[in-house]
Amino acid sequence: MKFKTLSLLTMLACATSTFAAEQLNYQILVDKGNKAGEQLVTIGDNGDIKVRYIFKDNGRGPELDEVIKLNAAGLISDYQAKGNTTFGSVINEQFKLDGTQASWSTGKEQHQANTDGKAMYLPVDGSPFLASLAISAMAKNKTNSLPLLPSGTLKQEVVSELIVDKGGEKQQVQLLVQTGVGFEPSFVWATKGDNARLFAYLAPGYLTLIEDGWQGNAEAMMAIQQKAETQLLEKVATELPKELHGLTVVRNARIFDSVTMKVSEPSDIFLLRGKITTIVPAGSLHSLVQHDIDAANRIVLPGLFDMHGHISRWEGILHLAAGVTTLRDMGNDNATLQQMMDEIAHDQLLAPTIVPTGFLEGESAFSARNGFVISTLDEAKAAIDWYAAHGYPQLKIYNSFPKDILKATVAYAHSRGLRVSGHVPAFLKAEDAIHAGFDEIQHINQLMLNFLVKPDTDTRTLDRFYLPAKQVADLDLNSEKVQDFIKLLKEHKVSVDPTLATFDFLKKVDGTVGEPWRAIVKHLPPDIQRAYARAELDIPDEATAERYARSYAKMVEFTGMMYRAGIPVVAGTDELAGFTLQGELELLVKAGLTPSEALQVATLNGARFSRVEQNKGQIKAGYDADLLLVDGDPTKNIGDIRQLALVITQNKAISPTRLYRQIGVEPFAKTEVKIRDYTEPAGQSGGKAQHGHRHLH
Repeated sequence: MKFKTLSLLTMLACATSTFAAEQLNYQILVDKGNKAGEQLVTIGDNGDIKVRYIFKDNGRGPELDEVIKLNAAGLISDYQAKGNTTFGSVINEQFKLDGTQASWSTGKEQHQANTDGKAMYLPVDGSPFLASLAISAMAKNKTNSLPLLPSGTLKQEVVSELIVDKGGEKQQVQLLVQTGVGFEPSFVWATKGDNARLFAYLAPGYLTLIEDGWQGNAEAMMAIQQKAETQLLEKVATELPKELHGLTVVRNARIFDSVTMKVSEPSDIFLLRGKITTIVPAGSLHSLVQHDIDAANRIVLPGLFDMHGHISRWEGILHLAAGVTTLRDMGNDNATLQQMMDEIAHDQLLAPTIVPTGFLEGESAFSARNGFVISTLDEAKAAIDWYAAHGYPQLKIYNSFPKDILKATVAYAHSRGLRVSGHVPAFLKAEDAIHAGFDEIQHINQLMLNFLVKPDTDTRTLDRFYLPAKQVADLDLNSEKVQDFIKLLKEHKVSVDPTLATFDFLKKVDGTVGEPWRAIVKHLPPDIQRAYARAELDIPDEATAERYARSYAKMVEFTGMMYRAGIPVVAGTDELAGFTLQGELELLVKAGLTPSEALQVATLNGARFSRVEQNKGQIKAGYDADLLLVDGDPTKNIGDIRQLALVITQNKAISPTRLYRQIGVEPFAKTEVKIRDYTEPAGQSGGKAQHGHRHLH
């Protein structure tokens, strides 16, 4: 599981005014107050700043030391950052401003640019404190925008204020919403005045970063922030999609049958209240409709399933624009996920249909604090009861789960009707999890570790990534132990969720973009492009890079071997929303699946192993109207899956082009689909329809 750690804030680079000498201490808390890190800031009399930032959650996280010098204009004239990223790659980032000449390096990348001195450098791996510099600069200069280097503009506005209290000491803070960096707005809390600075950053359901001593105000701040965020999300949910009221026809559709993997002759698909009512040969059924959509002989696919997400409230746009109409959430804050599902049901949140998975972790220093963290079998049973009562079809067991109660826990989950999947708990092998009753295993590294771990190997550490990267290259996939393991998976009817795309990071060297994102990276905002050109593992030389690449190639090959042996595979990501599923399907084809087989995995298999196969995964009368109109032919070229002209789901028509433009992404589809609306004259039920045109842009 690859959790985001302050991803928006760590991208912010900014400007400042002169500070008096002082020290600031920010505490980072997760799971109702457990300390997970800190940010210590020392500001010298001359305004020079030193930052020590460390954050550890789920057994990993970044460590960073920054030294920042400012010029007379309050701009960063010298920036140095050293440390390690979440997965261990080396941070060595530098920036220098000499007159109008700016130069910077990120790892091995070197760049220069002329500047008018009014823009600020945007680090790739900066600390959250850099947001404070932006806040201060805009406050001092009485502006709400800040030009950035290498490109872009950071904008902010005040959306709320609050008086906070620390043992009788009071101050007024303000909630800011910042845009222009990343895909989504960033909410930050700041002090007021000409020397305003970062006060807190809150990630609902996950994390609190706040000035030390003021932690008691976090709950009230969180409530205000969520209300402000909800208002923005509701606006997106109502303005971007088009509601399909009444009967709708999608004409001239060549339907991909996810069972037979064949494409039909042109057909007409009738939809009503979010369901498919009937499918007939094109032009053979005439009925008055409220909405007419001409597929123009495009291939129409069932909506795609991402079988491994950890959805946030803003990721829905990326998922839907990529054709992901159903997402299996594989671990989230329970209250936050329930809230999102309620908002989706009430058309307050634009997102795929969510199939929830109950997250169950054991108590340890390495715990990932999603869902329930338990120590005893009784606590595990109580958690399973909660998930069963709330309609969760599946349970996910995580790294620190106590191995001595594993089998009993799995049995109890099965007795309550839940499938069981997960990581392999520490000090066990995948074959142990299979014998304990697992129905599914997540991640290709968890499968490969079966051949690599020793009894004392602690896979809660970064060893769960570095061991496969180093050793799979030497693994004989035709050996008896590997073939016996494949037979064990098949005998126990275990499905696998390999998330190949996310594990491309095992071989990604600095200055290159990972294989799953090469086709799309130039469409992304510039700051996202820079982030995706960074290494994540520590790969110090060419020999190491070559070895890690061979290991990863064998992981892809092993996935194809499992599929051909009859092991059910599902398409999950655990990475950048939407785009990564497209890359995952390309990797499945690279593993030996045909494009049609990869599409079947992402549709029919998704429905089956989410337990929604009675109404999703196929284009069939009585099923949910989750439809994708595609330019090109993804049954022959899987890369055409990116050429989405229209998405229909939840009784809405959604233009991917419009969604992408909303978040600063260059669209992919060659054309847009027009929707013709018809309005029946008042008092003339059954009469000839009048019609007007309304185009979906």
